[in-house]
Amino acid sequence: MTNDSLLVVALRGKEIDAFLARPDPGRPIILLYGPDAGLVRERAEALLASAVDDPNDPFSLVKLDGDELSAEPSRLVDEAMTVPLFGGRRAIRVRAGSRSFASGVDTLRKACERAKTAVAIGCYPDGERELAKLIDDELRLSSLRIAPDARAALTALLGGDRQASRNELKKLALYAHGEREVTLDDVVAVVADASELKIDPIVDGAFAGKPDLVEAEFAKAMTSGIYPGVIISAAQRQAAWLHKSALAVAEGAPLSTLLDSGFPRLHFSRKGNVETALRNFNAERLVAIIDQLATAALEMRKQPALAAVIAQRALLSIAANAKRRG
Repeated sequence: MTNDSLLVVALRGKEIDAFLARPDPGRPIILLYGPDAGLVRERAEALLASAVDDPNDPFSLVKLDGDELSAEPSRLVDEAMTVPLFGGRRAIRVRAGSRSFASGVDTLRKACERAKTAVAIGCYPDGERELAKLIDDELRLSSLRIAPDARAALTALLGGDRQASRNELKKLALYAHGEREVTLDDVVAVVADASELKIDPIVDGAFAGKPDLVEAEFAKAMTSGIYPGVIISAAQRQAAWLHKSALAVAEGAPLSTLLDSGFPRLHFSRKGNVETALRNFNAERLVAIIDQLATAALEMRKQPALAAVIAQRALLSIAANAKRRG
């Protein structure tokens, strides 16, 4: 390790919020990187608002094409090190194309993390703490509270992309306008992917050995227009999770720990059925169910007109099988 490694200026947590609110003029090079594209855009717009007087001025805001940068990766570093002719601060925005320019970004990232005059800010998907703050901040703007069960369900549906999460929250606030509190019904009605909340009772009912519940909830899902393949995909994910958990239980892991760990957290309304499922099936039987669901998914692709029949048959079979514990 060289002495240069002691010069890393990679901001984290509250340091990032403070820097975005008041960028340090002594650190003119700022790199935003990471898998959350929405958070990268949000932070980039905040920085541009404070760093560039006129985003239409090509001397103030340099726009690079990602495909061109791919052919000349060093240009990104060259542009970042260029001093503005007429003074002032300068920003560079790279628009991604069809070709990778990761080598240029990686070179700049390493330079940023080793330079006293540069800042590197990672943009990663929000965790529970960040999502809680985001939910509160957005709903507070509309003078709204949120019920505990609605918060738990909403948290499980958000987090992959900051801007997408913020957009969903704005829709939710608009839907609940005039109310004092956001409810679970509001979340189910508005938030994208909330159809999962309608699918969960079907899947949980199947593994918990409740064929009547499966049949009733499956009928509701079909009336709502949910494609049967989505339900089978959810069942496959659940079977995989149950198999992993069953192996952990066999090795001595407490069942309560498995139900309470992980992110997103299992909604409290599901814990009873999921616990029953883990008592119903051992790892060996779950492997057979995983195969059964894979076969059902294949049959549905081959016979789309019979998708609903195939899906329901598979789920009811699992429910019947669940009653034979072991």
